[in-house]
Amino acid sequence: MTAGEPLVRWDWVLSHLGDIQTRLAEHLVLTGLALLIGFGLSFALSLAIRRYPFLYEPVTWGTGVLYAIPSLALFAMLVPFTGLSLLTAEIGLVSYTLLILIRNTVSGLRSVPPDVKEAAIGMGYSSGQLLWRVELPLALAVIVAGLRVAAVTTIGLTTVTALIGQGGLGFFILDGIQRFFSTPLIVGAVLSVALGVAADGAFVLIQRWATPWARVGG
Repeated sequence: MTAGEPLVRWDWVLSHLGDIQTRLAEHLVLTGLALLIGFGLSFALSLAIRRYPFLYEPVTWGTGVLYAIPSLALFAMLVPFTGLSLLTAEIGLVSYTLLILIRNTVSGLRSVPPDVKEAAIGMGYSSGQLLWRVELPLALAVIVAGLRVAAVTTIGLTTVTALIGQGGLGFFILDGIQRFFSTPLIVGAVLSVALGVAADGAFVLIQRWATPWARVGG
């Protein structure tokens, strides 16, 4: 950026709308895959913890270690094994979702009042029916809250995957830094923040739609 040059060159933005759309789509795919895989793994682990409570400490310890590793260091450790690939990006992104999602899912399941579970068992509910028809509906608000945090966190972390050639909005941020050109940097940063806000709002709407009894109770 040179003296006198505007912070954002709108002519550059207008001439790169197609590229911006492509990078935004890449960011959504990277984030969506990470959340989908992360939720699947965390849900399976949470069910294992529900059945065997002693697993909670080792599982959260292991996922906590992964969460504590800086993203750049984690990607650097993965590259020799999986290369500059989508797999490398997803392993890193999924790793950061697990602790958040497991803690919230387990907390949600454990927050179901014991008398409610006892009443369901007294009505003849099996373990599976108790989970799907009682525990999960009542735990849904806490689980979605974890998804909100995981989604916003993952959207931010996905910008780092540009360093291993996986595109996304981080491509613009990296390009702006390398060329000392503020326009793509600002475009990438602003769209990442906007995407995070939109994702958070979307999960709020999903939570309200999926838990209508919470609105009535309020």
